[in-house]
Amino acid sequence: MANSPSTAPAALPSERAEAPRRSTPPARHLSVAPKDAQARLEPTLPGRLRAFAQTCGDQPALRQKRRGLWEEVSWSDYYARVSATARVLAEHGIGPGDHVAILSDNRPEWLYADLAAQALGARSVGIYATSPASDVAMLLQHSESKVLFCEDQEQVDKFMEVAGELPSLQQVVVFEPRGTRGYPDARLTPWSEFLAGGEALMRDDGAFMTRCIAELDPDAPAMVVYTSGTTGRPKGAMISSRNACEMIDSFATLFEFGPQEQVLSYLPLCHVAEKIYSVLLPLTEGVVVHFGESIDTVQEDLREVSPTVFLGVPRIWEKIHAAVTIKLKNASWLKRTLSAFFLRKGQEIQARRRRSEATMLDRVMWALGDLLIYRALQERLGLRRCWLPGSGAAPIAPELLEWYRCFGVEICEGYGMTELAGVSHINPLDGNRVGTVGVRIPALEQRIAEDGEILLRGPSVFVGYLHDEAATRDTIDDEGWLHTGDIGCIEDGYLTITGRKKEILITAGGKNLSPERIENAIKTSPYIKEVVAIGDRRKFVAALVQIEYDTVGYWAQARDIQYTSYQDLAGKDAVVALVHEEIARGNDGLARVEQVRSFRILPRQLQQDDGELTPTQKVRRGAINERYGSLIESIYTSA
Repeated sequence: MANSPSTAPAALPSERAEAPRRSTPPARHLSVAPKDAQARLEPTLPGRLRAFAQTCGDQPALRQKRRGLWEEVSWSDYYARVSATARVLAEHGIGPGDHVAILSDNRPEWLYADLAAQALGARSVGIYATSPASDVAMLLQHSESKVLFCEDQEQVDKFMEVAGELPSLQQVVVFEPRGTRGYPDARLTPWSEFLAGGEALMRDDGAFMTRCIAELDPDAPAMVVYTSGTTGRPKGAMISSRNACEMIDSFATLFEFGPQEQVLSYLPLCHVAEKIYSVLLPLTEGVVVHFGESIDTVQEDLREVSPTVFLGVPRIWEKIHAAVTIKLKNASWLKRTLSAFFLRKGQEIQARRRRSEATMLDRVMWALGDLLIYRALQERLGLRRCWLPGSGAAPIAPELLEWYRCFGVEICEGYGMTELAGVSHINPLDGNRVGTVGVRIPALEQRIAEDGEILLRGPSVFVGYLHDEAATRDTIDDEGWLHTGDIGCIEDGYLTITGRKKEILITAGGKNLSPERIENAIKTSPYIKEVVAIGDRRKFVAALVQIEYDTVGYWAQARDIQYTSYQDLAGKDAVVALVHEEIARGNDGLARVEQVRSFRILPRQLQQDDGELTPTQKVRRGAINERYGSLIESIYTSA
């Protein structure tokens, strides 16, 4: 295949002779001076890719791990593959307003298909690789996609299951066609053949992409990103190149990003948060994107890549915390003692640093802690060089952020929405206020409505919902304000989210409570994976709890408690007592009216296929309340 990646293993950034990440983030300050980069002059993402190909041609843009080796794709090769993909899509009649869907885990081909569709004025549509066939059919039907890019046989099987329901789908391109060659559907095409056809066409028309980019309308929809659907059917948010470029340009002015930055692409590219780090930031700042071998090797890949910028959703930070906590509990007496001492000292020192009261003794103690504990912990997590670890997509417990601070990982919580093309707020490194989601990006205006709802306005506000003008009118008012659906307040320019407008619990006593605040307080426990707070129109707050199967399993084994399955483990009296203790610990940080007074452990783990979780693993409250209605009622009837 032309332009194939090098088969020699490329040196990872962590293997180079670079200064390691310090135990606290380097002094990076807010900057409002735009960078003089050619890519910034381009109003579309394909145009920005071309700019990098022209100025950074042979430099690495992407790295992918295959069979244990990291292979590089240069900016010029990146652009050539997008161009070839666009050319063959055009040959099949794809043009402005059409939809091209991608059903795959993260990989370079995901980006090629996405940007190729945009280059033609069409719209990319991401579908989660974890989606069942019924959801795949629903999104393909709703978007009326004409071409579908599939990763492998597993994803093609989903298409085959619903193929008869997809009359608008003209072609299915398979990245890894092993096992599909005998499938009786003429629409199936191997990626290698598809790309080779495009490369041949490009040899006869080298100016094709230049013409396409020149004809693009930056205000037309370029991608459709489906919302998580926690409160109903997912909606397709249409985002234009202008939306995306204005957002990322404004976001990037807040930090000193550069082409030396390294990111690991692991969150689904269907999600707008991952698009920020794997698509938008690289096409604005030249950041190098790494694709690991599989979703199962993320922790190993994180240590190898040692990214300088890393986004973790709360569930990722919770899992890391749980794993470290359990490992330390099972460590030697010396390691447990040293860890407990220096983590406690780290919290005290960081608190004094924020008040500018750190002493020489604090600096000495921190250096000693770094030598004995902090450095090893950061390196084991793959965060030693990470100067900008972020958290977004859902609220995170302040207690969890404080824990990471103890050993020098300063997580900056942010806030955003699909309808804002990604991020709208972020905590600055030199003014990180735990408990807030930070300050707004300069491109946006903000205000709080009379009912407490957060309203935002600016060039990153999305175009609207696909095939749903009524929902669009409900979300964007006549003055251009986006109604976020979140309740919050602003103090000194920092935004604090207090809850979702549709999810506020109103107790029988008339108190308005945020279920997310209650749930996050409980989920700081390494033994609890999910919490669903209940209490709307009830006399007290209760909860349904899903235990963390692995960590509770280790706990049970250490006590010779035998079990055969999740259901068996969840029903053990000792486990119920453990959860009771963990909830009591979480209640200590809540006001009396917020505290969970009773609970039930769910008899099974929540599943996406059963409609209980979204593809981003958020709980669908309506489905939980319906499915476990009798279990909920048992809490209150026995009280």
